[in-house]
Parts: sequence; structure tokens; C-alpha cells
Amino acid sequence: MNQDSNRDLELQKQIQEIENIAKQYLGKDALQRYGNLKTAFPDKAIKITTLIVQLINSNQIAEKLDDEKFKFLLSQIDNKKDFRIIK
Repeated sequence: MNQDSNRDLELQKQIQEIENIAKQYLGKDALQRYGNLKTAFPDKAIKITTLIVQLINSNQIAEKLDDEKFKFLLSQIDNKKDFRIIK
């Protein structure tokens, strides 16, 4: 049991780190939408933050995402297609 709880804590810590990085690239409205998403669909929130961090690491996001771009990313998660953000 102790080993499982340690894994859970480590996973939560990693998720929090990813979320903190992604939040730095969200504009005010996108951040508010993310908060709503996290409350209603926690799994989808994890997916979108992971995607944002991947896009940051591949230099496809260089500035804060407005609400429209954030909604576009959300739609892409549902469609599961390859995409690129044009700077």
C-alpha cells in the first residue's frame, strides 16, 4: 500500500508540474476555460496540458494562447488528428 501511495504522490506531482508549465502559456480567458475544463473533465484537462507542454517543447507555441486557440486545441484532442500551430 505504501508503495502505491508513493506512486500516486509522484504522479500527482508530475501532473502539477506539467499544469504549471502549461498555465504560463494561457491567456486570461483560456486560463478560465481551463479551470472549468479541469473541474468538469479532469482527464481531458490532463491531456490538454500535456499537449500544450509538448507543443512548447517542440517550439510550436511561443506566446500565450488566447481562448480561440485553446478551443482549437481542445477540438484537436477530440479529433486526434495531427496539427500544427502557425506562429
